[in-house]
Amino acid sequence: MQHKPKEQGTTALFRNPVLEKLARTHISIPLTIYFFGCATLLYINFSNGYTSVAEGIGVFFAGLVFWTWFEYFMHKRIFHMLPTNKIKKRIQYMFHGVHHEFPRDKTRLAMPPAASVLILTGLFFVFQLIMGNYAFTFLPGFVIGYSLYLFVHYSIHAFKPPKNSLNVLWINHSIHHYKDDTVAFGVSSPVWDVIIGTMPKKTYKRKKKKPTREENQEQAHVKAVA
Repeated sequence: MQHKPKEQGTTALFRNPVLEKLARTHISIPLTIYFFGCATLLYINFSNGYTSVAEGIGVFFAGLVFWTWFEYFMHKRIFHMLPTNKIKKRIQYMFHGVHHEFPRDKTRLAMPPAASVLILTGLFFVFQLIMGNYAFTFLPGFVIGYSLYLFVHYSIHAFKPPKNSLNVLWINHSIHHYKDDTVAFGVSSPVWDVIIGTMPKKTYKRKKKKPTREENQEQAHVKAVA
């Protein structure tokens, strides 16, 4: 494990106070920007008739599915790249290492809005170059996938795991942070960990509560009646 997690505290990435402030964000800011950005692209698409409704929905979900792979690839290959030189070490720490060292720092759970907007703007032109006007529905699907990832990631670090099947996301990410950072790269979905074989080998299941005396009596009564 490259960075030993600390349960409290934070650290500065930049000496310049302005840059340091810009490197932090509350989760609600990027989510709001992405919501209005996606709504604008979808409005442009349908108001100009670039796709039919059915076609647009299909391309939108294609973008959403593509995000799940992109999330896995980026997390595994870029965020956890081996720091074989000083430049890679600095990039890895700025992008993700700082989060592994201070996983409870809520201001580092999302990419700063300015950087996100620049990157997504670049992706739009790349997608448009590849797929033309389908980019107006593909990118919103991709960004909604990213937004869901941000929401899930923030929830995992900020709240207790739910008492339902979604708790596997909390379990896998906790294993990734505190036990083995070479597994569980999918945060919002474990599908690519299952496909590629990077699911945690050891599973941790919530212990079942022992039935109360009343519950035992009720079960015995049901069996007797049956």
